[in-house]
Formats: sequence, structure tokens, C-alpha cells
Amino acid sequence: MTQFDRNDESIRMEGKKPLGGRIQIQGSKNAALPILAACMLIPGKCVLRGCPNITDIDCMCSLLESTGAGVDTEALVTDNRIVVDTRNVRERRLPEKYVSAMRSSVVMMGAMLGRLGEVCVNYPGGCVIGERPINLHLYGLEKLGAQIWTEGNHIHAYADELKGAVIEFPFSSVGATQNVILAAVTAQGTTVIKNAAREPEVIELCKFLNLAGANIDYAGTFFKSGRIEIRGVELSRLHGVDYTVISDRIVAGTYLFAALAAGGKITLENIPIGQLGSVCDMITEMGANLELDAAQSKITVNACDRDRIKNLPYIETAVYPAFPTDLQSPLLAAACMAKGRLKVRERIFSSRFRIVEELKRMGADITIEGDTAIVTGGRELEGRTVISRELRGGAALVIAGLGASGITTVIDSGYIRRGYQDIVSDLASLGARIRYVD
Repeated sequence: MTQFDRNDESIRMEGKKPLGGRIQIQGSKNAALPILAACMLIPGKCVLRGCPNITDIDCMCSLLESTGAGVDTEALVTDNRIVVDTRNVRERRLPEKYVSAMRSSVVMMGAMLGRLGEVCVNYPGGCVIGERPINLHLYGLEKLGAQIWTEGNHIHAYADELKGAVIEFPFSSVGATQNVILAAVTAQGTTVIKNAAREPEVIELCKFLNLAGANIDYAGTFFKSGRIEIRGVELSRLHGVDYTVISDRIVAGTYLFAALAAGGKITLENIPIGQLGSVCDMITEMGANLELDAAQSKITVNACDRDRIKNLPYIETAVYPAFPTDLQSPLLAAACMAKGRLKVRERIFSSRFRIVEELKRMGADITIEGDTAIVTGGRELEGRTVISRELRGGAALVIAGLGASGITTVIDSGYIRRGYQDIVSDLASLGARIRYVD
């Protein structure tokens, strides 16, 4: 398994080279992780295809193995396939070294309560982009009948029997929604989630579980009001499945903004076009030409005329289907080189402007006013040695380097590898002068 701490390997690139060519977009990190956790509920063998070969996936596989599950990742490198067999799971305590490395580990709580009736876990870590409390996760699990208590940094959850309930979230949380779904699948009776998160990754989890024998209704009012109904089934009714994970909308969006920053014309294949509405609208409004081929699941972006690329006056992040917080940093990097002034309000996470100081070292004109970043674009960035401090910010620094003059070195590619299978190979195949360095 991959190491989850700092990676001393850096990424070095020479900017000012337009991109060109085509690449396949990897499988979705945010869909694959909860689906892997969902395998815990299924006393059989599951085959997951299209899983990205990234460190967060390695971490979740290690968590599953720690419970006694058999996890075969031999084909992950060659064809992105993972086989999970949870017939022999027994361990209820999750190792701190994996839980503290990745926040997404928290969704194991709902799955383990549904399968074993008990779980002991550290407070999850792995995130430096602001406060992300898990109170909504615990609230939802308690509503289903779990008893939850803490001892130091450990959370214990226990349930003789989970029972369906009506759970209304004060605001939509992807992780909390997924945790409740996982616990409710085998609960007695019916669970209704109100104001559930409507992100595509929630739908993918429901699809996977229904294919495995669960009874989850997300049709009708879900897309309007976020209502999900789960009718509990016996654990014995769940069975192994063969499932293909959707492609990663955030990786696709990252490369679209890379084209705006560097210029050029690229085609992205294996694209979840229906999930990128807000991003495609924004990129078109910024002056690039987009060709969408829904039948072939591909997008071609043409930003050869960089003089046409201009900033929009105001953008804010919000829950799906609005502009995603995970693409705020890549947008900031591209905005530095676009013409005009942009205000970006971050409404999801409190510390997602960590990239700003690094961009300013490259010559960017950015000021921060509370939850809003103000970018005055049209300035030429200069290559510098900059530090990646979190996943999406690290990818955004690579974008900045592609559009900057001279050489840019992004230190610590470990964060980037948590979500991007091989950002260097992807961009190199599009003509970027980029490589890993020790």
C-alpha cells in the first residue's frame, strides 16, 4: 500500500506552452471511496472497475483489510480494478494511522454499524481546508438508534438494532448523507432523509447498493428537495456485484481550467458531461469555445486565443449543481491570467484560500476579504518554487505553472496524488513540459 504522509517528490514544469491532444479522465475519487465502504455491508465479493489509482483509494483499501476483508488491488495499476471480499470481516476498531490520514474514512461508521453493529474510530483527519465537523454524521446515526460516546480522540458507536427514522439535515452534507444511507440499508423499517446532498456521488452510492439488493428510492422529489427513502433489508439479502465507477468531474474540471491558463485545444474523453453544467457554462462565459459530445462522453475546449479569456465579475461556490468548491482553487489559478477582475466567494470551507500566498509569490494580484478572494487578472505570472498544502490547491499550482513564464516547481506532490492518478503524465500527453523531480 502507498504511504499517506508527505511525499518528497516534486513536480517541475516550464510554462507558456499551449496544450493540445486528448486524454481519458480517471474514475471518480469521491464516488469510489463511499462505494468501497459500502462493500463492508455485503457479505460476499464485489468487483469495482474504474477505480482511480490514488493514495486515498489505497487508504480506504487498507481500512477494509484492517477489518478482516480481503482486498485484491493487483489489477488497480493495470486496469483500475479492485476486488473486495468481506465475508470474513470481524474487527470493529479502525486503525488510527489510516483514519487520521483521510477524512472520507468517516463513512466507514455507517457501513460497520450496519454490518457489525459496532465501530470504534478516531476523529477523521486528512483535511486542511477548514473546519469540517462530523456532528451531522453522528446526529444521523443516533437518529437510527446508535449509541455514540467519545473517549479522548476516539468515537465509539454501538447499536443492538438500527431502526428507520425520519432525518432532516439542517444543511446538506455529502458525507453525512452517505453515512446515514449506509447505516439505514439494513435498519428495521423505513428511513427518510430530508435535505440530503444531491451530488452525483450520492446517486452513485445508491445505484451501487440497489444493485447489491438494497431498497433505496431517490426518484421523484430527490433532485428538487433532497428526499431519499430507504427501506431496510436483511443483511442476507445483500450480494456481491460487478460495478463500474463514474469518471471524475473534478479532475475533468481541473484540466478544463488548465487549458484556459495555458491556452491551446484539448479533448477530454470519458467525461460525465451531465455533472459539469455549471463549470461548462462558466468556461464558455470566460471566452473559450466548448464542443460537447454527450453521445461519446467527450468535451473539446479551445482556448487558443488567450486574449479572449476574461474573468466573470462574481462567482460563489455552493452545493451541487452549483459551482463546486473543489474547483475554486483551479479557477483562481486560471483567473490570474485571464483579463479583468473576479470576485470568488467561498461558501463551503473556511480555509480554502491557502493557495493565495503561493500565487502571489508568482506575481498574482489577489486580495482576501473574509470569505471572498478578489483577483485582478491579466498579469504574467513568473515561475517560482511553491508548496502544495492540500489536494486541489496543489493541482491549481500546477495550472499556474503551466501559464507562467519560466520554471515552476511544486513541492510535495503527495497531496496531489490523493486525488489525481497521474497529473504529470496526463498533462505531458497534452504537450506540457512537465515531470517529477526528487
